[in-house]
Amino acid sequence: MPVIDPATVPVKTGSIYPEPYASMMQGRSSLRLGDAGGLSQFGANLVSLEPGALSSLRHWHQYEDEFVMVTEGECTLVQDAGETVMRAGDCAAFPAGNPDGHHFINRSDRVARFLVIGSRAPREVATYSDVDFRVEIEGGRARFTYKDGTDWVGPR
Repeated sequence: MPVIDPATVPVKTGSIYPEPYASMMQGRSSLRLGDAGGLSQFGANLVSLEPGALSSLRHWHQYEDEFVMVTEGECTLVQDAGETVMRAGDCAAFPAGNPDGHHFINRSDRVARFLVIGSRAPREVATYSDVDFRVEIEGGRARFTYKDGTDWVGPR
C-alpha cells in the first residue's frame, strides 16, 4: 500500500559524523519516509529539531539537490549570506554543486519540523563550510576527509 503511517516509521537519531561533531546533533531526529515507502531515486525525511538543536553542520552537496519545507514551528536557516527565519509553509532549495553551506537551527522554545527531499546520486561529496571536514559517500559507505581529500583523523 502506498500510504505511509508515520507512527510505524522508526525514529532515527544520532549522526554518521565522528566526534566531536556527532554529539553536536543532540536533539535532532528524523523519520525516513522515503525509505519506508520503498523509494530509491530520492530521499524524503521528516526532521524534528528540539529547541536549541542543529539539523547538521553547515554543508553543501556536490552531486545531490536538496529541497526543504518547514511543516511545523520555526527554525533559522543559516547560509553564507546570513540567516533567515522560516516558518510552516516556507521552502528552500539547494542545487547540487552550489558551495553555499547551509543548516537549520531551532532557536524557538518548541519543536520545529521540516520535510527534506533530496536526490540520491551514486556518489556524493558533502563539504562542511565551517570546519575542515567533508564526507564522500559511495556504495553506501562513508569516508571522512579533510577538505584537501586526506583522511580525517580529528579536528585540526
